[in-house]
Amino acid sequence: MLKVTIPSIEQYDEEKNEFITSKETVLQLEHSLVSLSKWESRWCKPFLSKEEKTHEETIDYIVCMTITQNVDPSIYTLIPDNVIKRVNDYIQAQMTATVIASQRRGGSREIITAEIIYYWMVALNIPFECQKWHLNRLLMLINVCNIKANPPKKMSKKELMARNTAVNAARRRTLNTKG
Repeated sequence: MLKVTIPSIEQYDEEKNEFITSKETVLQLEHSLVSLSKWESRWCKPFLSKEEKTHEETIDYIVCMTITQNVDPSIYTLIPDNVIKRVNDYIQAQMTATVIASQRRGGSREIITAEIIYYWMVALNIPFECQKWHLNRLLMLINVCNIKANPPKKMSKKELMARNTAVNAARRRTLNTKG
């Protein structure tokens, strides 16, 4: 969860011809499958894409991420750029210590949407409580489940020979021998 503070701001309302001062507001945000699903249902396009989000889409995702109750909707128009940067950094954070050495050279071209992630959760028997986890942590769990569920790939002759050559060279170095 990320807590951000929207500072109090005074602005001029041209329609009412008066100054309006907003109160300082603290928002609690969660980048989760739940917020992703809300955003995709509003915009009818995948959130997890390489396409750059507009300012309006970014602000709306912050609205979808908000778990604070009874927030004045006008506060979202006052979010400063430094808070948006903090939110984007939070979205990009790994939120896990697990590292997977990727063996694939090219990425999948499959479009990943909330429904695809829910399908993966069902197929891998991941409980639905995990939909509230940080999204990157949930995706790492899905990757780990996929790896553990599949048998290890057999090495090609070339890969096996390269590995054996490296192991033999390491042994020669540690034992100080030539062969």
